[in-house]
Amino acid sequence: MSKSVQEIMSLIAEKGIRMVDFKMVDINGQYRHVTIPAENFSEETIKNGIGFDASNYGYAVVEKSDMVFIPDPDTAVIDPFCQIPTLSMTGNAMIIDSPENRPLPQYPRNIVRAAVQHMKDSGVADTMLILPEFEFYLFDHVGWEVSSREISASVDAKQSYWNSATEGLGVVVPKQKNYHIAKPFDISYECRSEMCMHMKDAGIDINYHHPEVAASGQFEIEPQLGEVVHMADATMMIKYIIHNTALKYGKTATFMPKPIYGEAGSGMHVHMLLMKDGMPVFSDDNGYAHLSETAHYFMGGLLKHIASLCALTNPSTNSFKRLVPGFEAPVTVGYATSNRSAVIRIPAYAKTPNKRRLELRNPDATCNPYFCYAAILMAGLDGIKNKIDPHANGWGPYDVNLYHLSDEEKAKLHHLPTSLEEALDALEKDNAYLTEAGVFPKELIANFIRSKREECRRMAAIPNPAEFEQYYNL
Repeated sequence: MSKSVQEIMSLIAEKGIRMVDFKMVDINGQYRHVTIPAENFSEETIKNGIGFDASNYGYAVVEKSDMVFIPDPDTAVIDPFCQIPTLSMTGNAMIIDSPENRPLPQYPRNIVRAAVQHMKDSGVADTMLILPEFEFYLFDHVGWEVSSREISASVDAKQSYWNSATEGLGVVVPKQKNYHIAKPFDISYECRSEMCMHMKDAGIDINYHHPEVAASGQFEIEPQLGEVVHMADATMMIKYIIHNTALKYGKTATFMPKPIYGEAGSGMHVHMLLMKDGMPVFSDDNGYAHLSETAHYFMGGLLKHIASLCALTNPSTNSFKRLVPGFEAPVTVGYATSNRSAVIRIPAYAKTPNKRRLELRNPDATCNPYFCYAAILMAGLDGIKNKIDPHANGWGPYDVNLYHLSDEEKAKLHHLPTSLEEALDALEKDNAYLTEAGVFPKELIANFIRSKREECRRMAAIPNPAEFEQYYNL
């Protein structure tokens, strides 16, 4: 139900709100914010917005960089991490035009909304539902230095196997043995439960939370299926809640895909399905894994464009340290039922027609979720439009463990990019499916590629400690 300005004003009065905070999103998918005293909030605030400089958010706009942020009252939640009672809202960025403003095409929230509109215009579906799984680490300490005299990083988690000689109470977890482990080993249970309660208060329904595989503080929180724009907003809020709740408990949270060498990486697997007029588009009792022809074409689009998608779904150099064999991370371009070694997995437990779906396993939470989810939708729609059959293209189904194939068999498979540079090369060549109907502006893609290439150059120029081990005494 849409909230009116009057309802927001009543909420401010009822809850004794003193500040209203507007959370905006930069090109990398991080929150920025501007706060006003609650007495300054009015209908004019929603109508005229809050001014900001888009160039400082990473958007290389053709228009003048002065923009306005228009809050969306439906996103209003009380921020539990502010001592002063604060109401928080996200919304949309607009170009200052006369006589009226129009959406800034490069702003992430506007892009995912444009992708949804493109889906509706295509007639394929009117709703996309997604479920992102949030894997993350909770550390008791983190520190790093990158300077001329030292290149180092260190982390610590009390329950990790490396503290077995010093922890004192013996409550440590063996390497890679953390999955679903219970108390007393699960020492962050209360912290995660509080995270989930904050999410519920923010209008985000949760399925569960649990310890993940890595013994050094890896966990997962899974929300319920939700409409794609809502879930893009929810992704930002979930990360915000996890980071801030961790600090409250004296811990630090990271969504970095591979923070620890030799331990499992953290992904953000994205489950998805389409609906039309309340009916499931992806379900067919007679299809492979009970998925419809449309669902298979959607998979075909994802698999055809997976290399360029990786630039948006896995946009950090660290992302590709996770996408390696041996840690349940996908490396093979293909699809299968209940198979975690293929990039697309069809969950066998999703048995009812309105839950039948597919899971894209390569994304991680360093992505800008608005770009990630919009790009996934656009690739799938391209597959439907062009009837891209994944089986006919040799992408599966792979109902075997792909890690256990012979070298000869593995040589026949297609693989994900092995670096961010390789993914950017693919995005440079393959982006027409994103710019369809103007959903992703060409200037944004060019600017994104330019920015990320500079990031790659900067990271490549820094020596790392492993190079000292390998080369120092040669």
